[in-house]
Amino acid sequence: MIIMSVDYGDVRTGIAVSDRLETYAFPVEVINETYQPKVISRINVISAEKKPDIIVVGYPKNMDSSEGSRAQKCKDFATELEKATGITCVLWDERLTTVSAHNYLNETNTRGKKRKNVVDAVAATIILQDYLDYRRNNNA
Repeated sequence: MIIMSVDYGDVRTGIAVSDRLETYAFPVEVINETYQPKVISRINVISAEKKPDIIVVGYPKNMDSSEGSRAQKCKDFATELEKATGITCVLWDERLTTVSAHNYLNETNTRGKKRKNVVDAVAATIILQDYLDYRRNNNA
């Protein structure tokens, strides 16, 4: 099964996809768009190409596990994305994934504009890899 992930943001949205064996997550692209219908339209194009069975949407809960305004925005986005694509969307806790993405980019000495252009795809990859690991470890 192919699984795609989305790290939805106000300015940039990262996309990643798994291999068929659900072993590895790979970055696909960063959508530089602020208008949600255009983001959803682009994801529709990507999903038509990659043919995922599930889309995992990053769900940024607060550190105390409560839902803030950002989490609600991502929940609403996932609902709209599922309607538009017809693909089941799953919310996945993404706490600290952007921090982890920045740490990975520090290790590779990725700086400046290049860093800004890839950090969201890296975050989407981390979200997806975490979800794949969960499925593998829980026979989901």
